[in-house]
Amino acid sequence: MKVLHFYKTFSENQFGGGESFIRHLTHATTQLGCVNTVLSLSTCPDPPLQTAHYRHVQAKENLSIASTSFSLSVFSTFAKLAAQADLVHYHFPWPFMDVVHFITRTGKPSVVTYHSDIVRQKNLLRIYQPLMHRFLDSVDVIAATSPNYVTSSPVLQRHLHKTQAIAIGLEETLYPKANPEAVCALQQRFGARFFLFVGVLRYYKGLQYLLDACVHSPWPLVIVGAGPVEHELKQQALRLNLSNIHFIGQTDDQSKADLLAACYAMVFPSHLRSEAFGISLLEGAMFAKPMVCSEIGTGTSYVNQHHVTGLVVPPADSNALKNALQQLWDNPALAAQYGMAARQRYLNLFTAQNMGRAYTEIYKNLL
Repeated sequence: MKVLHFYKTFSENQFGGGESFIRHLTHATTQLGCVNTVLSLSTCPDPPLQTAHYRHVQAKENLSIASTSFSLSVFSTFAKLAAQADLVHYHFPWPFMDVVHFITRTGKPSVVTYHSDIVRQKNLLRIYQPLMHRFLDSVDVIAATSPNYVTSSPVLQRHLHKTQAIAIGLEETLYPKANPEAVCALQQRFGARFFLFVGVLRYYKGLQYLLDACVHSPWPLVIVGAGPVEHELKQQALRLNLSNIHFIGQTDDQSKADLLAACYAMVFPSHLRSEAFGISLLEGAMFAKPMVCSEIGTGTSYVNQHHVTGLVVPPADSNALKNALQQLWDNPALAAQYGMAARQRYLNLFTAQNMGRAYTEIYKNLL
């Protein structure tokens, strides 16, 4: 089966949730007989790239408004690639994608992975809603990334007859093995026990509440990532005199694996529904780490079950975060128990093989 994936951004050096999802999905479905092509936009397109699991084609991005990228050349590129494919796999949300879908009218079977509601652009959403619902009406299958999101999304509630939940899965072999010497060095640098956050530093990550939770607290916190609110967060840490906070920027895959192995627990304080799943949490579960997250009705509390794999607290609540972190800090045996349960939950529900089989079954049914 030849599958065309269409997403606004994708490259080997991009580490957002959508890009990671496509990387792990194409790895899994290739093993099951799929031939994957990924089409995305770029301000400086690279030549087509062939990897073991997908062919990557980039079209020229001409304009970007309110996080929506536009391209003139992508219409013809999409039509050509869709003609060569058996079906099209869209990755939502991206309003311009809907326009391409209707103008090109390929007539191919179509799947949408519904990554997230549109949360921040509320005024633009009012304008976009008719097109959005028409697009979702027109595709054959909608796959949400967790049952929590199906239940809590007002948009998906209008399309339940064609919606199912397929959890994001990770392929463990795509991660390098942790280096024991590097793990030891990290624990010497940050402390034998430290909390870890990994992610792009965006407005919805709730890190301002996490920093407030760390005032007068004994634990070190390592923040991995870069992003739009990085300077603001560093200024907050300076203002609060948080000497136990370490911003280390973006890291490579090996360094991230070392950090995941070295840390005591994962903390993921996202407080808005823009955080639809939380792949970093799932990475923590894969590495058998206990977790702390907020209840926002999305995949975060599907990955991390309260009092099973970790602790789930109300969103935007610094005191609740502080109490949860303190509880793990004071109870190493409980933290270890949660970590083992997290690893088992990953193996049961969140492997890339499980995800790949579910999507391949959809593809086969549509064809």
